Amino acid sequence: MTDKPSFMQDIVWRLEALLYDAFAAFTRVLPVDTASDFGGWLLKTLGPLTPVQKTVKRNLELAFPEMDDAARKRLITRQWENTGRTMAGEFAIMDRIVRDPSRIEIEGFERLEAIAASGKPVIFISGHLSNWEVMNAAILAAKVPYMITYRAANNPYVDARIRAGRAAYGVTMFAPKGGDGARELLIALQNGESVGLMNDQKFNRGVPTPFFGHIAETAPGPTRLAQRFGTVLQPLTIRRLHKARFHVTVHEPIEVDDTGHKAQDIETTVYNISAFIEQAVRDNPEEWFWVHKRWPNALYKPAKD
Repeated sequence: MTDKPSFMQDIVWRLEALLYDAFAAFTRVLPVDTASDFGGWLLKTLGPLTPVQKTVKRNLELAFPEMDDAARKRLITRQWENTGRTMAGEFAIMDRIVRDPSRIEIEGFERLEAIAASGKPVIFISGHLSNWEVMNAAILAAKVPYMITYRAANNPYVDARIRAGRAAYGVTMFAPKGGDGARELLIALQNGESVGLMNDQKFNRGVPTPFFGHIAETAPGPTRLAQRFGTVLQPLTIRRLHKARFHVTVHEPIEVDDTGHKAQDIETTVYNISAFIEQAVRDNPEEWFWVHKRWPNALYKPAKD
């Protein structure tokens, strides 16, 4: 059980939830593309003023050392705009985006339908590309029984609203990251339900894999689940076409190596996943989530003279 918050902490959380409600209500009165535009403008304007801007700059230096300053500056602006569209403009209206069939086109939809018809679970994987919530919408459109993992917000009132926002467009099964969530995932897979995980963020004590020429620790969890349940890793990517319109690609599945050496098979498969995500980022770098520290902390420290 978690400790009961103090009176003041509870007040702060409730005020934050009211602000969340007010912002969500504002975006919901706007037309879909206007809400997306507003979110893009907001973070394109405010994002560079935050401390996170240093992380974005350093990430792009690490990933694209050959890029000139002008090109890097344009990319920084575009990635803030995409992040704003996704998180500030579109999250609160995902149900409206999903209800409009013209807004999400899916390449390889027959693969999703085959997964649903098989009754056997797969491990869906992707990265924080474009509007990553669209991945869930595409899978659910094929009626695949499906659970996602998510990192719960520190504020429980805001967390409840985030879950409700996802439930509004069909995501009703959640497994929080951590021990309890891992148990829920195992139960879901045993019951024939597929699970979806993002596999592109730093995971301490993960598998060291090359990512844009630097070693990054990558979570082995998705690969271990696929190995344990004898299934495949099914990658999806999302690309923004124009404003709040998207193209989803359901790629060929990634098989878990099966040489009889389980630890080595996990490392090799995680390597393949990381390479897949790197290529997806290279294809559309302005649409990846550059605001988090993907590489070891030492690479973000100022160089010593």
